[in-house]
Amino acid sequence: MSQTIVSPMDVYNQRLIAQVHPADWTNPTPVDRYDLVVIGAGTAGLVVAAGAAGLGLGLKVALVERHLMGGDCLNVGCVPSKCVIRSSRVVAEFWEARQFGVMPPDQVEVDFGAVMERMRKLRAGISYNDSVERFQKLGVDVFLGQAKFGANQTVGVGNQTLRYKKAVVATGARAANLSVPGLAEAGYLTNETVFSLVERPQRLAVIGGGPIGCEMAQAFHRLGSDVILLHKNAHILDREDADAAEIVQQTLIREGVQLVLGATLERVERSQAGKVLHFSQNGALSTLTVDEILLGAGRSPNVEGLNLEEVGVEYDKRTGVKVNDHLQTTNPRIFAAGDICMDWKFTHAADAAARIVIKNTLFSPFGIGRSKLSDLVMPWVTYSDPEIAHVGLYEQDAQNQGIEVETIKISLKDVDRAIADGETDGFVKILHKKGSDRILGATIVARHAGEMISEITLAIAGKCGLNTLSNVIHPYPTQAEAIKKAADAYRRTLLTPTSQKLLGILAKLS
Repeated sequence: MSQTIVSPMDVYNQRLIAQVHPADWTNPTPVDRYDLVVIGAGTAGLVVAAGAAGLGLGLKVALVERHLMGGDCLNVGCVPSKCVIRSSRVVAEFWEARQFGVMPPDQVEVDFGAVMERMRKLRAGISYNDSVERFQKLGVDVFLGQAKFGANQTVGVGNQTLRYKKAVVATGARAANLSVPGLAEAGYLTNETVFSLVERPQRLAVIGGGPIGCEMAQAFHRLGSDVILLHKNAHILDREDADAAEIVQQTLIREGVQLVLGATLERVERSQAGKVLHFSQNGALSTLTVDEILLGAGRSPNVEGLNLEEVGVEYDKRTGVKVNDHLQTTNPRIFAAGDICMDWKFTHAADAAARIVIKNTLFSPFGIGRSKLSDLVMPWVTYSDPEIAHVGLYEQDAQNQGIEVETIKISLKDVDRAIADGETDGFVKILHKKGSDRILGATIVARHAGEMISEITLAIAGKCGLNTLSNVIHPYPTQAEAIKKAADAYRRTLLTPTSQKLLGILAKLS
C-alpha cells in the first residue's frame, strides 16, 4: 500500500493518518456474502456501517475507502474549518474589546502557524471516532482501496471480491474546478488544500460568495490576510434570506474584506509580483494581484471509477447518482446517501440520510415501511460571524407552493442578552401559515444562530406551533428569548376586538 501523505507531515498529521489510513493496514479476507457493502467512509458511509454493525444482529458489513476515513468533514471540511474560524473569532473579540471597557494592545499579533497547528492537533484528536481501528472493533470489515462494481452483485477492491445483498454508494463530492484559462497553471487552493497551509498568504483572493467563500474570507482576513472576495452575482450569499445576507455582507465590508460583486473571472497568469487575476465587472476589465487563490465555487460528485454503468446505476457528472425518495438508485439493490446524490451537502444531512438507508436496505421487506428523504426537516448554518441559520421554507418557496404566509421578525436590538453581549446585528424571522400558528420556516442571524435554530427545527418536526413556543419558558437573559418574543408576537395577533370583549367578561366574572 502506497504511503498516504497529508501536508505538512508533522506529528499531528502522522497521528491522523495512523487513524484514518494506516500504512500497515492489511485488508481482511472477505466473508462469503455481505449484508451491506458501503463504498465511501465519509459521514454517510460511516453512519450506515456503524449503525448496521452496531445493532447486535450479526449483520455482515464491509466498508471501502480509497483515501481517508472520515471524508471531507473530518479532514478538509467541518472540523478544520471550525477550528480556524474559532481562532479568527478571538481576533474579532480583541477588535471589539474597547466597547466592553477592555483595552487590548494596539496591534493584535496572530501566529498563523500556531493557528494551523492547533487545528491539526484537534483534528488528529477527533480522528479516532472515524478510525479504521474503531470500525474494526465495531465489527465492520474495513477495506482500503478503490472500489469498483462488478457483475453478480460484487464489488472489487484490489484483487479481492466482495459479494453483497445490498450496496450503498457514499463517495461524496469534491471541490468543483473552474475552467478559467491559466488558473490551473497559476495554482489555487480549495477546501481540500487550504488547511495544509503553514504560512499565511498576505494577499488572498476568494472566488465565490457562497457559504464556504464567505466563511473563509472572513476568517483569513481576521487572521491577517488582505482578502478580496469575487462573486458572480450582485450580493453574497444570494441563496439565503436577503435580510440575513445583507447583515453578513455589511459585516465583511466593515471589517475590511474587499468585495468585488457582479464579477466574472476571465483568466489568470503568473507574474513576478504574484498571481494576476483578470476579471470583468459591469462590462469593464480589471486586474488584481494576489499570493494565493481560494476557490469556493461549488462541489462535484465523486462518480468516477466506480463502474456504475456496469450495474445500471444512473448518474449525472454534475448532480451525482440518481435516487428516488427512498434513496434507492436505478439498481434496486444499490442505494446512495450523502453528497453523492443529495442537494443538501451537509454533514448532518448525510447522517440523517444514512439512517434512512439503514432502514430501507435492511428493515423494509418488500418496501413496507420505507422512510422518505422528503420527510426530513433540514436545518443548515453558514458559519460566518454572525452566523445565518435556516430551516424549512423561505417566503419564495411558500409562494411557489401557493401557500399564503405571514412573517414575524424580532430584531436582536430588542433582546436584552444581545444588547448586553454587544451582538445586536441580527434577528429571528419566523414564517407561519396565514391564519394559523403552523411554522413553515425560520431564519436566525446571530453569533450563535446555529445553536438556536434547533428549537425551531424541533417545533416543525414535532408539529408544534407558535402557540406552543409561546408557552415554553426560556431562561432570561438569553438570545434565544427572541424565539419566544416571536411566538408572543403571534399570540398578540389573536387579540381581536371579539376576544377582548370575551376576556373582559371573564375578568368581571372572576
